[in-house]
Amino acid sequence: MDFSLNRETEALRERVRAFIEEAVIPQEAEAAREPGHLEALTQALQREAKARGLFLPHMPKALGGLGLSWTQTAVILEEAGRSLLGPRALNAAAPDEGNMHLLHKVASPEQKRRYLEPLLAGEVRSGFAMTEPMGAGADPTLLQATARRKGRGFVLSGRKWFTTGAEGAAFFLVLARAEEGPTLFLVDRDNPGLRLVRTIPTMDRWTVGGHGELLLEGCEVGEEAVLGEVGKGFEYAELRLDPARLTHCMRWLGVGVRATELAQAYALKRDSFGKKLAEHQGVQFMVADSHIELHAARLMVWHAAWKLDRGERIRHEASMAKVYVAEAVGRAVDRAVQITGALGISEDIPLSIFYREVRPFRIYDGPSEVHRASVGKRALFKGLRP
Repeated sequence: MDFSLNRETEALRERVRAFIEEAVIPQEAEAAREPGHLEALTQALQREAKARGLFLPHMPKALGGLGLSWTQTAVILEEAGRSLLGPRALNAAAPDEGNMHLLHKVASPEQKRRYLEPLLAGEVRSGFAMTEPMGAGADPTLLQATARRKGRGFVLSGRKWFTTGAEGAAFFLVLARAEEGPTLFLVDRDNPGLRLVRTIPTMDRWTVGGHGELLLEGCEVGEEAVLGEVGKGFEYAELRLDPARLTHCMRWLGVGVRATELAQAYALKRDSFGKKLAEHQGVQFMVADSHIELHAARLMVWHAAWKLDRGERIRHEASMAKVYVAEAVGRAVDRAVQITGALGISEDIPLSIFYREVRPFRIYDGPSEVHRASVGKRALFKGLRP
């Protein structure tokens, strides 16, 4: 495996770095002060990203993207992730990024025209509605939402929650249990049988559209709403989740890197007990631990991306990366807050915001404990070598 970056990737990384520094980070104060402005800020930043030729780094050139490999995408999304606004500015944030991949792989030509093309253009947002209260979540087999056949279509019933980006989304990928098995449906937001019950108050505040609770009640859809084949919903969900878990890791790595940069800059200028904070060994140890763990996390991400580029499945590697990166980034942000002290818990710098936003990463797309159990089972019963 070659760890060097070619000129094209290095140049693109520098362009993304400049975009984040010049256009995105200056908007963070506005986003923190007025969370309700996130949608408008995102749209403005997306226009700037398009003008700079940085839009859709994760999609093929034929679809208007940059046509990057997975290993190149890892480099670019980490750079974009240095600001919580960055991935959304490039139209490469969850859940849309994962939905784009799945629609590209599975959707019919008409579904691509109706749903994928506006999503790629940044004209609309989408949601992925799988998680349920006391139902499907970390264990998708607990799926309770149903899809009952009616004529040439289906009637969907059930309740979904923590559907990211729900408020303002134009459509949803909804997982429901048909007679043939779990099935994914494309459901328009204006379907009279779909209702946004509420946007759930949560500790993270920087997600455009929040996390919604949806009620499906007499929600009628035609057979053309089925994504792929009836009964293959779990298969498609897994097809979406493996790379989506990895791209989450790519983006959040950028947060860990920026948090550490902010802590280092503060330590180099802050006086404490007769010398710079950076000269205290305790601070040096914290900075060292963050560098070590972020480096290891990056290598895990790059290795999994390399396997994707080779056409291999990464279920095992994605689970390991999801656990390690989520926890390593959380520790890096925590250390940065500790180093910067009172400043770190203020919102004069974004560390306290990072602290809130990164904590849920250990839960969504599968809690760390579920991934650990999966990794352990595969290692023990499939004879995998460490």
